[in-house]
Order: sequence, then C-alpha cells, then structure tokens
Amino acid sequence: MTLPLCPTVVSAMRVAVDETSRASGFRGYAPEGGYPFLREAVARDYAAYGVVVEAHEVYISDGSKSDAGNIVEVFGDVTACVPDPVYPVYADSNILAGRRIRYMRGGEDNGFLPAPDQCPEEGALIYLCSPNNPTGAAYDRDGLAAWVEHAHRTGSLILFDAAYRAFASRGLPRSIFEIDGARECAIEFCSLSKSAGFTGTRCAWTVIPRDLECAGGTLAAAWRRRQATKFNGVAYVVQRGAEAALSPRGAAECARQVACYKENA
Repeated sequence: MTLPLCPTVVSAMRVAVDETSRASGFRGYAPEGGYPFLREAVARDYAAYGVVVEAHEVYISDGSKSDAGNIVEVFGDVTACVPDPVYPVYADSNILAGRRIRYMRGGEDNGFLPAPDQCPEEGALIYLCSPNNPTGAAYDRDGLAAWVEHAHRTGSLILFDAAYRAFASRGLPRSIFEIDGARECAIEFCSLSKSAGFTGTRCAWTVIPRDLECAGGTLAAAWRRRQATKFNGVAYVVQRGAEAALSPRGAAECARQVACYKENA
C-alpha cells in the first residue's frame, strides 16, 4: 500500500479525535467485539452483495493476521490443511501450537487453487485465501462449493481469508458465505488493510456464524472468551475511520485506489 487514507476516512477520524478530547466524548476500553456502529456497518457491507451476516456475528480486531494466528487457540488436536504457496501465518501459527500441517499444493496445473482431494477424509481446519496471497488465484463459485461440500462431509471447518476481496474480478465470490451451506462449516477473516490502506491503521473483522459448534459449545462463545481475555479492542478513532471506509462515499474512494493498484499490476 502506497496511497494515503482516503479523505472520507481521514475526516471521520479527525471528528473522532475531537470527540474524544472532550470529557463527554471520551472512550476507554473498547468492547472486545467492536463498537456496535462498526459491526452494523460490516453487516450492511455484506448485505450490499447479497450476503446475510448479523452484526453480532462480526468481531472487530486489529488485523486478519492477528485473527488467523489467534483462532488456533480455541481448537484441540486437529490437522491443519494449508495451501502452498500462501500467506505464512496459517502454517506458522499451527506449527507454534504443535499441530500437524498438511500442505495442499497449488501449481500451474491446477491454477494455483488446491482442490478437496488434497485434504484428508477426516475433520480438519482448512485454510483458504481467495484471492490468494501471493499468487492472486481466486476460486469461482463451483470451486468454493466443492470445498463447502467437503467440509460438510468430513466435519471440517473452513477458515476463509477474504482480505483481498476488493481485488476479485467481477463475478467471482467475495465471501465464502455466498455459497449455500457455508454458514454451517466456515468462518471468514476480512481486513481493511488492502482495500482501504489500513496496513498501519489496523482494523479488520472475523465473521463467526452464531450456531457453529466447538468443543461442546459454540465457536462464537469460545472466540469471545479468547478475545475478552487477551485483547483490548480496536481504538475508537480507528473504528470510526473503518466505519467511514465502508460508507458509500468512503467505499467509492477506496475503490478508486484499488483500481489504481490493479492498473499498476
């Protein structure tokens, strides 16, 4: 990222700074799940392209890297299936946890998009990044549907990284939740680092459907407990900037920046 934060984001953050300089507008610790105004803005953003996500299923964080690395703490002894090549945090966080790694090869012959036949026929954590970092390869609907079917059949959980969703070509899925049945077998990480230049500002979210189960309870409850124990939330000023990035004006400004990066590519 080389372009500055867009004007709508900067303006919103200035207002928030002024607000917190007054006793009446001061904010202390942020809610570990994020302020309601941002969780609702994320839910509206999904709704704009036909995906139903409830605000309370959205958990605001300081980055998809953090969430992808920290989510491993709520799972027990299970194999992690990781594309190769892909962003290193998926493998490294599981290696640090002492977990078995199974690499799923992506090469020219399969369009750099591993298929379910590379994953064991048993419950596993399946990491998918689409569009992929670093290859840029992106699954179409049929490709993601095959993974959702596999996850249902084997009792696996898909951890879908949509950090580069703004760079997906027209017609390609921007969310795993565009696929029927995904709410019963997947969670999604997403970030404003690439779409809005928040690489240094730090704001992202994870979507965890409320009914997903984990260790006798819900995965959402396990994640809330982890975050409440080890995370102090994202700053109010940053969350107001993120809200602005997801507004119609902010999204249009961010889209122009993404178009610039794509043209450079």
